[in-house]
Amino acid sequence: MTRKFKKLNENATIPERATKHSAGYDISASETVTIQPDEIKMVSTGLAVQLGDDEVLKLYDRSSNPVKRGIALINSVGIIDSDYYPQEFKGLFMNISKEPVTISKGQRIMQGVFVKYLTTDDDNANGKRTGGFG
Repeated sequence: MTRKFKKLNENATIPERATKHSAGYDISASETVTIQPDEIKMVSTGLAVQLGDDEVLKLYDRSSNPVKRGIALINSVGIIDSDYYPQEFKGLFMNISKEPVTISKGQRIMQGVFVKYLTTDDDNANGKRTGGFG
């Protein structure tokens, strides 16, 4: 089984864990984006992720984002399925402050946690992925 991040452009940063016991990989923006108050914007990571068939990458907001930066990962938890590869995964952020907020290229914006999942015994899903974000 292969589990790895792939850079899709030169601005991407391969995610790393801060410590040996960190569950999450720090994921950075691959572009500089300014978000106006109450605005929602998609922020590029420049990354794709290869996963096992029974795995997902869960994207979580960094705890410092709402308080220190005035932004929030608006969909709460992002789910990247194994069949999303080789497409770029992105973060959907909202500016919850009263001032414009700039996310800089290379700034850590999310944490990614690899998770195995189960299916029901009678599962017979056979659809084909046609995109992302709903």
